[in-house]
Amino acid sequence: MVGDRNQNAYAAARIVRHYAQLGALQPAEQTVLDLLHDRLPGMKMLDIGVGGGRTTKHFAAIVADYTGIDYSTAMIAACKKRFAASSQTALFEVCDARDLSRFQDDSFDFILFSFNGIDYVSHADRLKVFQEVCRVGRPGGYFCFSSHNLQGLEREFDFRKRLDLNPLKIYVDLVMLALLRLFNPSTTLKQLNASAHVVVKDESHNFCLQTYYVRPSEQLSQLNANFSDVNVYAWKSGLNVTAERELVSNVDLWLYYLCVID
Repeated sequence: MVGDRNQNAYAAARIVRHYAQLGALQPAEQTVLDLLHDRLPGMKMLDIGVGGGRTTKHFAAIVADYTGIDYSTAMIAACKKRFAASSQTALFEVCDARDLSRFQDDSFDFILFSFNGIDYVSHADRLKVFQEVCRVGRPGGYFCFSSHNLQGLEREFDFRKRLDLNPLKIYVDLVMLALLRLFNPSTTLKQLNASAHVVVKDESHNFCLQTYYVRPSEQLSQLNANFSDVNVYAWKSGLNVTAERELVSNVDLWLYYLCVID
């Protein structure tokens, strides 16, 4: 299964070391932090897929109560080691986002699932995660997550849209396209164009992960059942993508979604 293979990958020592040394927020994450900054001191926060604690250093010292979870035992061990001597009060637990039964209903005011963590489970499990987040989140609270953009993947598969005057960039793009096709022999540009979401092996950790890519319009549709007032932020710029035409044409490799929990 998709989730099981990816979960095994996140236990690998080299991948744990990679995440344990990360510390910077992405531009869209900084935008969300700035937007919620005045409200965070009164919020209980659940940080899903906390990895090596990249986001912990930015949020744990601000919120009223902080819990970081990950389904990788090795990642949680890395977090505990990283923040053992820290003054930041943080609780770290091994927990799978698909089953948050250890938490009561309406437990958290702000739930974050960053760095596309939700893209490493199956489609059915993805919808289950949304349901669990809605259950443990307080109505009127916030859920923020990032997810790979299918429109960005289409661009990766369409070399005509990658033409450049820089010969080195053309070479790198050709190599990446060759690798994408090698690891995804049954995936075609035509298939991508006709899909609302797909699972492919991309360059993440040397093509060892199966990654879910979703069209932004489809992602908004998936959220309709449990969330409202969804705002979309571009990964690279951190800017709010407000116009529908901009959302349809956006080719960032991933986007951030900030939602209000119903």
